[in-house]
Amino acid sequence: MMRTAWLGSAARRSLLPSLPVHQFAGQVCRVQCCADVHAMKLVDQEYAELELKSITHQVGGVRVRQHVNPFKASLTAPTVPPAWDTEFADPTLPLHVDIGCGSGRLLMVLAKRSVGTCNFLGIDIRDKLLQRSTIWAEELNLTNIHFKVANATLALDAILMKYPGPLRLVSILCPDPHFKQRHRKRRIVQKSLVDALEKHLPTGGQIFLQSDVEEVAMDMRDQFDENVNFTRVHSPGSSLCNSEGWLLDSPLGVATEREIHALANGGVIYRLLFQRV
Repeated sequence: MMRTAWLGSAARRSLLPSLPVHQFAGQVCRVQCCADVHAMKLVDQEYAELELKSITHQVGGVRVRQHVNPFKASLTAPTVPPAWDTEFADPTLPLHVDIGCGSGRLLMVLAKRSVGTCNFLGIDIRDKLLQRSTIWAEELNLTNIHFKVANATLALDAILMKYPGPLRLVSILCPDPHFKQRHRKRRIVQKSLVDALEKHLPTGGQIFLQSDVEEVAMDMRDQFDENVNFTRVHSPGSSLCNSEGWLLDSPLGVATEREIHALANGGVIYRLLFQRV
C-alpha cells in the first residue's frame, strides 16, 4: 500500500491575501489589475528555481488559444504511445502523470526535485505549449520528464499500456470547466478516463484532483465516487480537510499557475485525493 506521508511534509498553505472588491466599476478594474500583477509575480516566484527567463527569451513567446476542441481530428486519431526507453533515462521508475499540464512548469519543478526517483509525463491538447515545454526540459537537462500531445480522456489507456514501471500518481489540476451544458462532454474526467485509471493504477496508486470551480470539483469527485475501486484518502473529519471534505492544501508542494491567480483574486481551491483499492 502506498504511503501518503508526503502529504504532511510537502503540503503548502497559501498565504495569498484576498483583495477587496469595491462597488464602483473603475475601482474593481484597478483592484483586478493589481491582483493580476501580484499573481504574475507570485507565479514567477513559484517557479524561480527553474531559472527559465533566459531560456524563454531564446524560445520566444507562445500564443495559444485558450480553448481547443479536444475532439478535433488530430486528437481523436489512434494514439501512438511514447517510446519510453528513449524518453526517460530510467523508464522503470514510478510515473506521475499530469493531465492538462498547461505550460508544464509545475511538472518540471517536481521533476527537478525527483531526479532518479520518479518520472513525469505531462499531457495536454495544446501542442504549441508542449513544444515550448519540451525545449525548456531539454535546456534544463531533465531526463525524467516527457510531454505528450493527446486527449487523455480518450487516449490514456493506449499511452500507458506499455509503460514498464508502476503508475504512482495522476494529477488533474484546474481543468477547463466547460461551463456550457453542450460542452460538458469535453470535460477531462469522464467514465472512460476513470476506467483507464482503474486499469493502470496499482493498489495504493493515487489521483489528486483540484479545481477553482466548486461544481467542476464536485463533478470530478462524483465520477470517482461512483467507482468502487477508488476511495477518498481523507474524510471531512481529517485535520487536513475542511468540514466539507476538501483538502486544505496541495500535497504536491508546488502551486499551479491557475491556483495562484485564483487565490490572488480571493478565490477558493477545491482539492481531493483518491486512492486505488
